[in-house]
Amino acid sequence: MRISRLMMMVTAALMVLVASAHAETTLRIGLAEDPDILDPTLARTYVGRIVFASFCDKLFDIDEHLNIVPQLALSHQTSADGKEVTIKLRPGVKFQDGELFDAEAAKFSLERHLNFPGSFRKPELAALDHVEVVDPLTIKLVLKTPFSPLIAQLTDRAGMMIAPEAAKKEGDKFGLHPVCAGPYKFVERVPQDRIVFEKFADYWNKDHVFIDRIVFLPIVDATVRLANLKSGGLDLIERVLATDIKDVRADPNLELSTAIELGYQGLTLNIGKDKAKGPLSQSAKVRQALDLAIDREALNQVVFNGEFKPGNQWVNPEHPYYQKAFPIRPRNIEKAKALLKEAGVKTPISVDFMVPKGDETEAVAQVIQSMAAEAGFDMKIRVTEFATSLKQAEAGDYQAFMLAWSGRIDPDGNSYVFLHSNAPQNYSAWNNSEADKALDGARLVSGMAQRKAIYEKLTKLEMQDEPILYLYHRRLLIAHTKKLEGYKQMPDGLVRVVGLKLK
Repeated sequence: MRISRLMMMVTAALMVLVASAHAETTLRIGLAEDPDILDPTLARTYVGRIVFASFCDKLFDIDEHLNIVPQLALSHQTSADGKEVTIKLRPGVKFQDGELFDAEAAKFSLERHLNFPGSFRKPELAALDHVEVVDPLTIKLVLKTPFSPLIAQLTDRAGMMIAPEAAKKEGDKFGLHPVCAGPYKFVERVPQDRIVFEKFADYWNKDHVFIDRIVFLPIVDATVRLANLKSGGLDLIERVLATDIKDVRADPNLELSTAIELGYQGLTLNIGKDKAKGPLSQSAKVRQALDLAIDREALNQVVFNGEFKPGNQWVNPEHPYYQKAFPIRPRNIEKAKALLKEAGVKTPISVDFMVPKGDETEAVAQVIQSMAAEAGFDMKIRVTEFATSLKQAEAGDYQAFMLAWSGRIDPDGNSYVFLHSNAPQNYSAWNNSEADKALDGARLVSGMAQRKAIYEKLTKLEMQDEPILYLYHRRLLIAHTKKLEGYKQMPDGLVRVVGLKLK
């Protein structure tokens, strides 16, 4: 009898342990960098967007086919003149501090994105004149001019809704204690170590949230990230190295999810802020020579085992807005040398080549350095922490900058902010009135044929001046344990956590 009773007690204890294990599931995600500020108004990093996806819902989202779908908004309607967009909001939504999400809250978020000092959303919403509250669940966006990329912009940080009372209280410190209307709420952040979230009990779509906690762990070394995934220390990692694809696929406990990115990897060239006024900034022919020295397909094969997609534009060759009239130019060292001779410059041309720290970016930089040397360039690689590299790019403290862009579903999101004069991420400081006219014009029309014709003109101008040498488009590589169910990789590279289950 005692043994039987003891067995019952042990069984009961085990049941409690099993139940508690099921009750507290934690998804551990390995990031390639530590994000910048967790304030959607002020943030600008790709890795930050991955974190936002778990706690900051947007007015709209995208599906795997790049269709725009409702999230915190239910629908939208644009007026005949394109200057008014009426958005119906989802009822019964709460922010993570309990504040109600309604039209006034949506108006507050959009106006904060537009007007807050240092906002990186301001150029994305530049066409917005003001927001009107039509009724408790309807807002009207009144535009200065028609703006065809608007709804696409609202599928990203410009469309993220933040809790008004929390934002007013915290001011520019909001990113230290962010409050949004997403599936998980912020718990803590230890810089360079972890960011912790827990399930938000009053989330509007809570029936599709199955994991209790999410912990983001920045691990810069891709090899260490993969080792942690294999050992069970992580459940999902982003940016697997292309050279590790075979290793991941061979592991019976892992799965690989992939998609060609919306963005690009490019070489931004300092034209307008080069304090040294080197040949690269002073002559388009020198920039064209550098372009001709690079073999994009060889770069793809050497560094990425042929898994990525070579490119020469701000959208990939499979994108509907890709300009087929401007195919990738083959490498031509003789022509590159001839251009340098026409430009009247002495070789080797010394170039301060700023490269964000990372296995793949550094490998790409070394291949470019070797290729460019054959044409007469001395690319002096300067490896820099990513956040620091952005600050130096803003200040113009570089001559060539290896910079990735995670991409947006509308081509405007890949071009305007980098190529328009005085745009906040125009690190090249390129100033071309005809390009500005094209960029502005593409925002005024909504038909694809009209917009594509305008972008064709922009492509020609960009390829003449070469403020950015577009190199390739990455294959998004997300590896995760097979214990994680329901994961789908979207082309925007974000990790969506709603619907995921962890066995």
